[in-house]
Amino acid sequence: MLAPFMEYHSEYQALEVTRHTPLSDKLALLYFELPELPATVTVDNGLELWLSLFRAKTEEELSNIEALGVQEMSEAITAYRNITVTPEFQERERLYAKARHDEAQALYNAERKKALEIAAKMIKRNRPIDEIIEDTGLTRKEIEELKVTPRN
Repeated sequence: MLAPFMEYHSEYQALEVTRHTPLSDKLALLYFELPELPATVTVDNGLELWLSLFRAKTEEELSNIEALGVQEMSEAITAYRNITVTPEFQERERLYAKARHDEAQALYNAERKKALEIAAKMIKRNRPIDEIIEDTGLTRKEIEELKVTPRN
């Protein structure tokens, strides 16, 4: 294998644990670290072309791949563009984005609730406001409001 290939590629095989023998030479897990791919790819490396397509996040990156003039890549990008304009795809993307947002919001709310609980306990122990700010990440204003309206 070439050295640049090694930088973003790993291959794993199933191994019998006791005897340390491979299960089969027909089974392997190939792992590609897309961020480690070279910034520019050439038309003579089909694997890197496909991996750069999977790595592409912007229309500009897709256009750069298409500009290489490899018909197979142009066809794949055209198919991708045709799929992404369908209402079904757009609705799935909307739902996926909403799920990610809802998950992030739930995590934020849980962390905030925990910070408020800790702050309330620290207030009861008469800890200095600066210490409460440092330990909880709450603002001075939030802690002052918590002092006025204590949580149960």
